[in-house]
Amino acid sequence: MKLTYLGHSAFLVEEGGFKAIIDPFISGNPLANVTPEDISGLTHIFITHGHGDHIGDGIELAKSNDALVISNAEISGYLSNKGIKTHAMHIGGRYKFDFGIVKLTPALHGSGISTEEGMIYGGNPCGFVIEVNNKKIYHAGDTGLTMDMKLLEAENIDVALVPIGGNFTMDIDDAVIATKFVNPKVAIPMHYDTFPVIKADPNEFKEKNKICETVILNIGKSHEF
Repeated sequence: MKLTYLGHSAFLVEEGGFKAIIDPFISGNPLANVTPEDISGLTHIFITHGHGDHIGDGIELAKSNDALVISNAEISGYLSNKGIKTHAMHIGGRYKFDFGIVKLTPALHGSGISTEEGMIYGGNPCGFVIEVNNKKIYHAGDTGLTMDMKLLEAENIDVALVPIGGNFTMDIDDAVIATKFVNPKVAIPMHYDTFPVIKADPNEFKEKNKICETVILNIGKSHEF
């Protein structure tokens, strides 16, 4: 499996014929070094919650790639009304797709969707456990530290993608605890440096994380396992 970091919480995930993007915040992302037009061949799009820096370019990418969006029921309903193919799930739900298995995990955050008519309800925010060819990643989404993460240790996660920026999500110290709870083989920090309020040093996270290997990905770089 190949994970490519696009900045903020956005990752490309590739394994065989499966090519997905998680939280596709590209065109409004000051750190992104690609455009939505550069991204092709997507089969799936995962959206953790309704905020603009996570739905991002999901609508454009879903239409241009004819990709299936996987998200909670409220976001799926919102996108379905725009002519997009969706598969609705909810927290704790697990589903077997043609490419593998997806489970929605709890996240402590908000999920309002900004529209021209104002904010609309975006359902519960979530994270994802995505399994393809017996390889598992955990994308925590935007979340604070929660004891529920301890339950994910039983999932035998290969790679955990954890926010470290603080303010809106876990900071470095809480992300270290979360990593200890999940006990993955590799942890990759995300959701930092995009804006001044979430400035953080991933090397500090690496120094403090004693539970597993830490891989720090520069924008556009990949980790394969």
